[in-house]
Amino acid sequence: MMLVVLGNTEVSTIPGISVAGATPELTKLTPPADAEYLFHEKPKIIDVIPVTPEGHPTPAIITKAAKELADFPVIIVRGGTYLAPLVPHVHISDVVGRDFRKEKALPEAMEIIERAMLFGEQLNKLGLKEIVIGESTPGGTTTAQAILWALGYEAKTSSAAPNNPQNLKAQVIEEGFKRAGINKGDLANEPLSALEEFGDPMIATVIGISQGFKGEVVLAGGTQMLSISALLKALGEDLGRFMIATTKWVANDESSTFKEAAKEIGIAYYYAELDFSRSRFKGLQDYERGYVKEGVGAGGAVWLAVKKGFTVEDVAKRVDELYERLMEL
Repeated sequence: MMLVVLGNTEVSTIPGISVAGATPELTKLTPPADAEYLFHEKPKIIDVIPVTPEGHPTPAIITKAAKELADFPVIIVRGGTYLAPLVPHVHISDVVGRDFRKEKALPEAMEIIERAMLFGEQLNKLGLKEIVIGESTPGGTTTAQAILWALGYEAKTSSAAPNNPQNLKAQVIEEGFKRAGINKGDLANEPLSALEEFGDPMIATVIGISQGFKGEVVLAGGTQMLSISALLKALGEDLGRFMIATTKWVANDESSTFKEAAKEIGIAYYYAELDFSRSRFKGLQDYERGYVKEGVGAGGAVWLAVKKGFTVEDVAKRVDELYERLMEL
């Protein structure tokens, strides 16, 4: 089973931070639109699929392709968004993460974790030995990097843009640290404080589900899942039952420290070696040039499809077909 947790943070509306939407304001609609696209030809909440400012399609197209091929169940979980998706979903919270430069980002973190834990506990009763958890959270790589720094990791998260705005991220995080009155590593032994100060509702939701569910957990995402892994470790979880599934575009991203951080945290990972260089569409070819990279559980969805006997080439071919269908709408 695959879960896709939706989250929003005000951080995504900071100009230049996120390209998970055509404009900073449209990033507020990206999570529910991503969820709706997994089940329909187009989202319901807006009339187009989410794109970057340059028009590159959401990574939900990869997850949708793998889902259509391998036919695994997907459950949408609303961790905390501006708007609910217009598809069946599990409601955990409608709390949106605040801009941590100005105030504590998520004082409701413990409440969200407890609700999500109840959901995770119910999943145990379905007899599942393993779940895959993906996410859609614009601005989430910045909240993730802030948490990793607060916990003492010298990590650099990835970006959906080819030019990773690391200087801007660092500036925003440093402003947040100044507001909170802390330095790097000061919250190494206070993971919940790090989450409350700098996190987002997706992170809190995934932590709660992971703690409630007792089987193996595949954290399907990029560098955001590193922050979740680091928090789980600090909370005393055995990372032996966890794995990150991402894409080659995240794992090989030279502007981030995915592999180094994963090793430091002690979390195993898989990355899907998708290749869109021969795609008929520039929007997909540009994934090979550093655009988009990951999201909506893309790497984990490919991992599930491969487990069911399909190849990454099968998934890439279906992605091309889906993009063609979009062009015809």
